[in-house]
Amino acid sequence: MTDLYPAADQRELLRQAAAAHTAAAQDVETFLRRLPEVPDATDITEYANLLSREEQTRADRQAAADAAGLELPSLESE
Repeated sequence: MTDLYPAADQRELLRQAAAAHTAAAQDVETFLRRLPEVPDATDITEYANLLSREEQTRADRQAAADAAGLELPSLESE
């Protein structure tokens, strides 16, 4: 059976992916606001984990945007 409203479903997935990316970016900001002047190994590990999550949620958001028909031409110079 064909979904009668696939675009609406894709848009909702895109909104959810965007919200997840926003939350991940806010977590990075929160971490940076409480970062001590001299970070220790635990701080560096936490930062690496937060960045990894932010990068993954950005990739997920982009994939959802592509699926919703918001594919952008490459911005890379040729």
